[in-house]
Amino acid sequence: MQGKKAIQAYPDGVVRIYAVGNVAQPGKMPVEGLTLTETLPFAQKTVGAMRFAQGVLVGYRIDNRLRTPRRDSVTTMHVARTHDGTRYHIRQVQYPEDVTPPSMDLALERMAADDA
Repeated sequence: MQGKKAIQAYPDGVVRIYAVGNVAQPGKMPVEGLTLTETLPFAQKTVGAMRFAQGVLVGYRIDNRLRTPRRDSVTTMHVARTHDGTRYHIRQVQYPEDVTPPSMDLALERMAADDA
C-alpha cells in the first residue's frame, strides 16, 4: 500500500516546450527552428549540489529545475522556454511518484545566445 501523495501546485510561472526541427516551407531549403508543442505551468525546484555535480560529470550544467504536469511526450530532445524568455536544453526528465497529479521534473541547462 502506497503512502499519501502530496498535492502538487504549479504557482511559479509558465514554461513552453518546443520541438527542434525543420521549420522551412515545403520545397524550400531546410531551416532548423523551434515548434511549440506544450505550454505548462510550473513549480520552481531547487538544483541540489548532488544533481549539479552529476551533470558536470556527464558534460553539462544544471541551471534550473522545474516541476510541471506530466507529459510523456516531453524528452531531452526538446527545448524549454520560461516566461522570462530564457531558453534551456532539457537535460533530464524524471517522474516523481510521491505527488498528485502526475508530474515531471525537468533538469535544465541554459542555452547560449547562439544556440537554436
